Amino acid sequence: MKVLIVKLSAFGDIIHALPALDDLLARPEINEVHWLVDQRFAFVTDIFPSQVKVHKVALKGDNRIRHAWQMIQALRNEHFDMIFDLQGLIKSGFMAWASAKSGCKVFGFDREQSPEWPNRWFVHPVKFHPNEKHVVPLYRHIIAAALGTKDEEQSYHAPHIQITSEMQKQGVQALHDMGIQAPFSVLHVGGSYITKRLPDAQWQQLAKHIQKEQTLLILWGNKEEKQRAQAIAKQGKHIIVAPQCFSLLTLAGILQQASAYIGQDTGVTHLAAACDCPTITLWGATAPWRMGALGALHRHIIPQANCSPCFNRQCDNFICMPSLNIEHIYHAWQETYR
Repeated sequence: MKVLIVKLSAFGDIIHALPALDDLLARPEINEVHWLVDQRFAFVTDIFPSQVKVHKVALKGDNRIRHAWQMIQALRNEHFDMIFDLQGLIKSGFMAWASAKSGCKVFGFDREQSPEWPNRWFVHPVKFHPNEKHVVPLYRHIIAAALGTKDEEQSYHAPHIQITSEMQKQGVQALHDMGIQAPFSVLHVGGSYITKRLPDAQWQQLAKHIQKEQTLLILWGNKEEKQRAQAIAKQGKHIIVAPQCFSLLTLAGILQQASAYIGQDTGVTHLAAACDCPTITLWGATAPWRMGALGALHRHIIPQANCSPCFNRQCDNFICMPSLNIEHIYHAWQETYR
C-alpha cells in the first residue's frame, strides 16, 4: 500500500505529526510513505527516516498556482491508495483531494476539529471524542481510523527524533566552535507571533539567574531576534549568542547534549522535546493541553490571565506572557535540568 501525508507546515506542527508517521511506518501492509510539505518548511524533513519520500510544493510567490498544479499532477501519477490530510486547511484539503485518483480515499478532520471547516468538503472526516484535544493524538487518530485501528490503542505518544552520529558530530563541532562545554542550557527568544513572546526584560532577569550556575546559549531565528539575544547576553559573562542559525541536524545535536531548554511555543521548543532534552515551555496565547510536550522531562509555565489561551496572533491587552513569574521559571529549570 502506498500512502501520502499532507502536512504542509509549520515547524512545530510537523514535529507533532512524527508519531503519526511512526504509526504508518510500523504497519506491515504499507510499503511506501510519502509526505507533502510547503517548501518553506522542507528543512524540517531533514530529520525524517530515509524511507520517507518528501514532495516540496511552493505555495508562496508569483508562480504558486502553477507550481501547486504541477505538484498535483506529479502526485496523481504516484497512484496513492490512501491520503491523510493532517493540516485541516482549505489548501491542504484541496491538494489532498486533487492528488487522489479514483479509488483513493482522503481522510482528515471533522468540522469541529478542522481549523478551516470548508476543508471537510475535500476529505472523509474522522470523528473525534470531545475530550481529544492534543494535536499529537488527533493526528494519530486520523491514521488509526483510516486503517481500522481501535481507538483505545491511540493515545499521546511523544514525538521522538533518533539522534544520528552525524547529528552528534555536527553538534559537538558547533559547541566547540562557540567555546561551550557541558553543562550548558539553551534559551530561545523567538516566537512566530507577538502573543507567544516573553518580553525582553523578563528574559534578561531569567538569564541573570541561570548564568550564575550554567553557561547559557541563546538561539535566534532572524535579525530582530538576534538583536534581542545580544541585549540579553549583556546581563552576564556566561551567556553566548549563537553566531548563526544552525541547520536542523546541527541543532538536534546541540539540543541532545544540553542540560535543559527554555523557550516559548515554537518549532525549536518542540524539536528540543523530541530530542529528549528537558524543556521548560512558556505559554501565553496557546496552551500545553493542545500542543505541549508531555512527560516527566517537561515543565509548563502558564500565565495568570483569565483570557489565556485565546489562540490569537494579535492582542490589544497583552497581559498573558508578561504575567509569567520569572522565579517560577527559574525554579522549574532547577528542577528539570540534568
